[in-house]
Amino acid sequence: MPYPAPTPLRLAAGLRQIEARFADQPLMERAGAATAALCRELLCAAPGPLLLLAGPGNNGGDAVVAARLLAAAGLDLCVVFSGDPDRLPPDAAAAHARFAAAGGVLLKEIPDRRWALIVDGLLGIGLSRAPTGRVGELIGAANQLALTHDCPLLALDCPSGLDADTGATPGLAIRASHTLSFIAGKPGLWTANGPDHCGEIRIADLDLPPLPDLPADGQLISPAVFAERLQPRRANTHKGSFGSAGVLGGGKAMVGAALLTARAALHLGAGRVYVGLLDPDAPSVDPIQPELMLRRPEHLLQADLQALACGPGLGTSGDAARMLEQALKCPLPLVLDADALNLLASDSRLAGHLCNRVAPAILTPHPAEAARLLECSTREIQDNRIAAANELVRRYACLVVLKGCGSVVATVDGRWWINSTGNPGLATAGSGDVLSGLITALLAQGWRAHEALLAGVHLHGAAADLLVAADCGPVGLTAGELPVAARKLLNRWLQGPRQRGNA
Repeated sequence: MPYPAPTPLRLAAGLRQIEARFADQPLMERAGAATAALCRELLCAAPGPLLLLAGPGNNGGDAVVAARLLAAAGLDLCVVFSGDPDRLPPDAAAAHARFAAAGGVLLKEIPDRRWALIVDGLLGIGLSRAPTGRVGELIGAANQLALTHDCPLLALDCPSGLDADTGATPGLAIRASHTLSFIAGKPGLWTANGPDHCGEIRIADLDLPPLPDLPADGQLISPAVFAERLQPRRANTHKGSFGSAGVLGGGKAMVGAALLTARAALHLGAGRVYVGLLDPDAPSVDPIQPELMLRRPEHLLQADLQALACGPGLGTSGDAARMLEQALKCPLPLVLDADALNLLASDSRLAGHLCNRVAPAILTPHPAEAARLLECSTREIQDNRIAAANELVRRYACLVVLKGCGSVVATVDGRWWINSTGNPGLATAGSGDVLSGLITALLAQGWRAHEALLAGVHLHGAAADLLVAADCGPVGLTAGELPVAARKLLNRWLQGPRQRGNA
């Protein structure tokens, strides 16, 4: 059984195009029907009164259609409307008229009752600024009622107050337990603040056909995008069959960062792993992982390597800059992290070497490092993570993963992905060093750069999820635990569909 196709992601502008193309279709009726079906499902476990909050646009129309269908099925519900009935868009006005004809009544205030389910149909994807006025009040009330009544809070299309394109929250936003996204997934549901506001996400395609002439803007990372690489190893192999990975870093008092990267590369199957440590007092052997070959950095670059990671614990000294320059000149797939990124941000000459490389390079910045590379604030990076990742690709002519909640991967051909694996346990020292090692190991084994990057990012988050499922986090999860979990998952994937699981 093959992996499911990756989930397509569409920006608001593309969704408007689709809605315009199918304007003759009863999209609002279909959205309302999908909402009603999910409401009935959520109420099965704890039946009771249902509160629907309807805004002044089409998102509110979806909620009103759902209310009409649920009332016809005999459910106890109330609809609170926040807009002006004389200023509704045509489809929403028609939905309101049908609701009224069926005996439905719109309320201005939330009744004092104990609710079993709350539905957010206030704003959807139409956010242009922080919610204020009556809509803002209803968002705050919905969040508080869901907590007080311990009931599900279902957001329609996108939690109100959340930017569907970016995941930014310029003000108050719904904190949903469930989100039902219409037509396609929206990138903001999975990155930045999205995961804290969306809860469980489902997609209702509203019975629309595939649109080959309107390709998705991006995708969620799935093993399907690198599935052709997930082949069992042949019996007739040797360590040379799986490449040699190099790690350059480990300056004064930072040797551990380079060792974490190297251990991750070893656990993910690189045949040999060489480590060049800048600290003159660095050990000659790793007592935890004696298989690693430790040496002086200048000797590392003389080894027969298939891929190189540079930056973990590197420091920003003159020696570090010289070693980075040599690494940039190596005709190898290159992963740049940590201090390698800081040096690139501060030295235009090094950045020029990067832009002129022929072999692929991968940048792995967290938001603060990305801000240095783009000479802006961290807030600006987080306000539009997809745009920031694409700008890094454009400026530095390489592949990029912008780390963080919903890591964004962007490639030189204009494609981008968001990763949905991972959890707060990854917010720990050394986690990024491990990611660099995972990617480098796959590069050393001959994976193409974009496949190694996508697989490394997805596997990194999935390893953290596996550890949390085994009660090893998220609080207190350590970077050193990730390589063993990543190895376990990769071997599951390699053993065939029945063993791969759902990561």
